[in-house]
Amino acid sequence: MTVISPLLRGLCDDAALFPPGNAPLAEAVPSHQSYLEAGYSALVGPFVFPAPRLDELSAHISADHPVALSLTVPAGPDATAAAVAKALAIPGVDVVAVEVGTPSGVAADHAFDELARIHAAYPYIDIFVEVPRDDRRDSYIAALEKAGYSAKFRTGGVQAEAYPDENELADAIISVVRAGIPFKATAGLHHAVRNTDPDTGFEQHGFLNILSAVGAAATGADRSDVVAALAERDGTAIAHSVSELDDQDVRRRFLSFGTCSISDPLTELEDLGLINRSEKTEGTLT
Repeated sequence: MTVISPLLRGLCDDAALFPPGNAPLAEAVPSHQSYLEAGYSALVGPFVFPAPRLDELSAHISADHPVALSLTVPAGPDATAAAVAKALAIPGVDVVAVEVGTPSGVAADHAFDELARIHAAYPYIDIFVEVPRDDRRDSYIAALEKAGYSAKFRTGGVQAEAYPDENELADAIISVVRAGIPFKATAGLHHAVRNTDPDTGFEQHGFLNILSAVGAAATGADRSDVVAALAERDGTAIAHSVSELDDQDVRRRFLSFGTCSISDPLTELEDLGLINRSEKTEGTLT
């Protein structure tokens, strides 16, 4: 039996199609189904799917084998309504969330006017808006607070500059925690604990570090403490820190992160003593 604590339930959105995993769609869909049938299914969130590839999806799912999508729309708010409608027209697709990109030049006022129309049409779909890392950040966070949508922070990518350092990410976390805005993270969170990638040299955030940082920010800790939580590289220390968090409070703030591998976070959480998987053979990890 696998025991998934409330702190970890639904934490890992299945982003197998995205870099660096880049799994073939024909493999990613059945793998996602297998995760949902495994003993560790409580760890797994929706299947993250890019709107530009919707034409490929109908060949891999059906009404008999449905899939819940978190639909990414990198083209931004103006493309979101059409993407949602196209996805929902595919038999077997349930869109539970949209992750809306914010291309350069798209101001918060325009973006949220369009998102309000989308929310009115699909009130049951959770809306995540990617917070820009430029001078629009404050206006987007203010608009998120007013609208009641969730934020999305990009925490890495295929280039070093795609990774915000611990100071930038700490400021972003503090801003949404103080405003009461839930958020998810995407890209670059390949491990549970802060690390330096041996192949690229990129400084990568750990998803447990983010949980710890959210816990610190939620209790009114100094900015330096939030930065320190993100910078911590000792897995034992981080595991101890998150084991003492208020599960419900932290997870209503940090909702999930996208990962191209479900097996890696599962194995690392087990190694750190945060998941007890007594039957190592249950389910199939691919």
